[in-house]
Amino acid sequence: MQDIVRRLDTCRVCGRDDWLEVTSFGSVPLANGFLDPADLPAEEPAYPVDVIVCRGCRLMAVRHVIRPDVLFRHYVYVTSESDQMTGHMRRIVGWCTRRAALAPGELVVELGSNIGLQLGLFQEQGQRVVGVDPAENLAAIANARGVRTLPEFFGGDQGRRIHAEQGEAKLVLGRQCFAHIDDVHNVLDGATAVLAPDGLVAIEVPYLLDLLEENQFDTIYHEHLSYYSVTTLGHLFQRHGLRIVDVERAAVHGGSIVVFAAREGSDHPTRPSVGQLLSLERQRGLDTDAAYLEFAERAHQVITEIGDLVRDLAARGLTVAGYGAPSKGTTLLQFCGLGPAEVRFCSDTTSLKHGRLLPGTRIPCCSPEQARAQEPDYYLLLAWNYAEEIIGKERDFLSRGGRFIIPIPQPRVVTAEPVPAVA
Repeated sequence: MQDIVRRLDTCRVCGRDDWLEVTSFGSVPLANGFLDPADLPAEEPAYPVDVIVCRGCRLMAVRHVIRPDVLFRHYVYVTSESDQMTGHMRRIVGWCTRRAALAPGELVVELGSNIGLQLGLFQEQGQRVVGVDPAENLAAIANARGVRTLPEFFGGDQGRRIHAEQGEAKLVLGRQCFAHIDDVHNVLDGATAVLAPDGLVAIEVPYLLDLLEENQFDTIYHEHLSYYSVTTLGHLFQRHGLRIVDVERAAVHGGSIVVFAAREGSDHPTRPSVGQLLSLERQRGLDTDAAYLEFAERAHQVITEIGDLVRDLAARGLTVAGYGAPSKGTTLLQFCGLGPAEVRFCSDTTSLKHGRLLPGTRIPCCSPEQARAQEPDYYLLLAWNYAEEIIGKERDFLSRGGRFIIPIPQPRVVTAEPVPAVA
């Protein structure tokens, strides 16, 4: 275990070692460590999920860091092509194009580019693109789609090489991958190495404020090393000669921010959104210990409530299945101590997960088509960030008497009437 995991002693953003110990969710297997039923280990390796906050820059992090090649060399998370996510990716293109004044032929570099869906949208409007993603299986899919992708971790060397081969980038983009990165300074070294003098760095991350206020404890797992506020990102960018010039809030992944940074001394003006969110974070107490400790108390209370609800349904002879098998879902099931006796199966659209068992719980994962043949009484909506879209799509299930349990921010049951709009 020692060669796979290390303890985070100093803050990866500011270097301080003054930590608030927030809580521990125990030791669990990796959230994306799906198992082949034909080759089951007697015991799965489990690693602690301990949450800490830096009292210097207010970075929230998990204490134990798993070696990145263990997590990401063969990755089963594929960028969603849901209506919600496709619409969001198109908004990202618009936001970036306007702010960076992107013209056809200019270069866009994306780190953590997955199968290339986002870069493909930039290609459609004439930009040159290069993706960098360490997951070799996903990079191969992207290249097959015509999106040039390097199967590597992004850092200083990669940024300098892309600059030498392709020229300077008007936009360096990182969507929902920055939380996965341990050596964030090396990544920003790469970004500044390839960035044009008037270019922008755009980083999308789940928003720490939303995580705390909406009780999103299931988004805390080993792949998510860091949980960012605008305050913390400001500290980070400043160390690399960058300043935050604008922020957009986005209703994806439970609430995210897209933070735009420019070189110090560039002509990009600082928009009011930056000061507004910095002020909001202070108002909500993100610069104090209390906000994090109160979150921990609520999280453990809701973990108990979810587990009790599902176990009670199973004890009454009602069937429960999981809708979706995202990382947050495998995490929630493990934190709640639920297994195949309580949750019969999980249905997911990602074919890489079909026929596999969920890590830790060993609940089987199947396709939506297979799930329809064994419809449960209740679906535990593990992909709760798509709740509105899913519930709208599953009206027939509800009309037949089926029910959804939406677990976050606290468990509630949705029936056929009315079908609510759920964030």
